Amino acid sequence: MEPMNSRLTMARARPINEYLAYLLAQADRQIHRQLDAEFRAEGVPVEHWRILKLLVEKNGRSMGELAEAALLNHPTLTKIIDKMISQALVYRRPYRNDRRRVMIFISEHGRALNEKLNRLASTHQAGLVESCGNEAAEALRHLLEGLIQRTA
Repeated sequence: MEPMNSRLTMARARPINEYLAYLLAQADRQIHRQLDAEFRAEGVPVEHWRILKLLVEKNGRSMGELAEAALLNHPTLTKIIDKMISQALVYRRPYRNDRRRVMIFISEHGRALNEKLNRLASTHQAGLVESCGNEAAEALRHLLEGLIQRTA
């Protein structure tokens, strides 16, 4: 049987790139940078596309629901929504039963931009799938979905 100190030493000696958390963060960062560069060429950061895409899927979301789904914290989302309102991409309306809460809706201008950004995102997605193959991409998607469910 291996002594406890020996196992701890082995754990400490493991390089960072052997940790799944690090590899996931690195992959996210690289893919996010690529997609963001493509969107910024259109004058829009990737977070705007996420918000627009979510509002097309379900128009009229609370700030809390939108923050969770868009993977953003509340202060960051508030700043982004303020900017998107100034660009006429989205608009706010009071919640029907609680005027202190607001709902966010996509505008027609936002819908048109979303269509354009979806084409860029689809091309980017196709490039990722092509680079690793259909089967590997589908397996990775399945693994990630399972990991997300198990760690929720």
